[in-house]
Amino acid sequence: MALAASALRRYLLLLAQEHLEFRLPEITSLLSLYGGQFSGEQEIRVNSPFWILNIPSEETARGLMKRTVCAKSIFELWGHGRSAGELYASLKNYPMDKMLPYLQSDSTYKVHIHTFNKTLTQAQKIKKIDALEFLPFKGKVNLKNPEHSFWILEDYGMDPNNVPEEPLHLYFGRWIADGQRELIESYSVKKRHFIGNTSMDACLSFIMANHGRVKPNDVVYDPFVGTGGLLISSAHFGAYVCGTDIDYNTIHGLGKASRKNQKWRGPDENIRANLRQYGLEKYYLDALVSDSSRPIWRKGMLFDAIITDPPYGIREATRRTGSQKETVKSAERSTENHIFVSSSYHLSDIFFDLLKFAAEYLVMGGRLVYWLPIYRPEYTEEIIPRHPCLKLISNCEQMLSSHTSRRLITMEKVKEFKDQDQNSYLLDGQYMPYRGHNSFREKYFSGVTKRIAKEEKDNQK
Repeated sequence: MALAASALRRYLLLLAQEHLEFRLPEITSLLSLYGGQFSGEQEIRVNSPFWILNIPSEETARGLMKRTVCAKSIFELWGHGRSAGELYASLKNYPMDKMLPYLQSDSTYKVHIHTFNKTLTQAQKIKKIDALEFLPFKGKVNLKNPEHSFWILEDYGMDPNNVPEEPLHLYFGRWIADGQRELIESYSVKKRHFIGNTSMDACLSFIMANHGRVKPNDVVYDPFVGTGGLLISSAHFGAYVCGTDIDYNTIHGLGKASRKNQKWRGPDENIRANLRQYGLEKYYLDALVSDSSRPIWRKGMLFDAIITDPPYGIREATRRTGSQKETVKSAERSTENHIFVSSSYHLSDIFFDLLKFAAEYLVMGGRLVYWLPIYRPEYTEEIIPRHPCLKLISNCEQMLSSHTSRRLITMEKVKEFKDQDQNSYLLDGQYMPYRGHNSFREKYFSGVTKRIAKEEKDNQK
């Protein structure tokens, strides 16, 4: 049931200026996970680092910050304005009964100044703090370990070449909690025990888990698991994780290493060792050698989320198991004399198999989160694969080059899978545009070739 606007409290969210397109879907997903909602009344300037949110309670705000990697901090908003005068007037109108519990004489406090797109001198900061003397602070100042922290936040716009003399927006609030930005460094791929050519950046891994609304005791599956980078972020949030991959060597930690100055993988380089490195081994179910085009699972809704990064044919080949009766493209032998026959696996088929699998095996309300490679000159929303059982939740772009990008697609299961949904896309007249995904590799490298030729031409001048 929707909460009345009067029951909601106003909070200021301070966001990191990174992965801008991914921030709103992450915050929206996490709010819904913690019992909040994202109303049309929110004051959102999408590219700004300052968002004003209406949130049911401080508990919900803290829950949000225990998960987000896109936000730095959240504050209970006491006042805001477009000038110092407006800010002070707003503060004077804030209910005194909500202020007083944090201004008592037996408490300690600190006032912090934060500016975006401008640096202030210490003298300027002190002047701004002194201007708040009309607030009834009764406690003692403690700069090292205060009970309550209050922040003045000033927004000087987005243009570093045209910084205004006075801020465009000013905010004052009580600090509530910080986000989880430190996870980006502590889970960095550079420090990880087992990595591959396509191991996912730690920040994006956590964003994907948040888009998927992964929560404790969920079962999360990655059908293109690789070195298990996406399992780690889900396990960090308390989910049980498993995956499959067609590459025998990767699943068993065999063959050539991807790390610089290391020729072969070590004896304990595997997915389990990665989770053990972060104290998450208890959440690891298993990883199997399997072809995602031929599901091995029993029928039924098994997974709370499917979070994956399918191969695009750039760093990793797009393959599926073949048959002696089919045209064999290649036969490969691993270091363990494990022989299998593989054939090409078109990108369009990869994504349709993935959507069909998600429609069948996700629980109701479960989410599919995956990356879709795009040739930007030909991109339209019509080429995003669809399925009648899945609703598109968000579509965020990450640039790869001037002509290519990949889009993080989040879908939610909203309809139970029936037999008639098995090949529903084949009857869809929009199926033909999806075939364009099959030539992504050629288009990607054609752009690289053109850029190299241009650079060589420029060097000859």
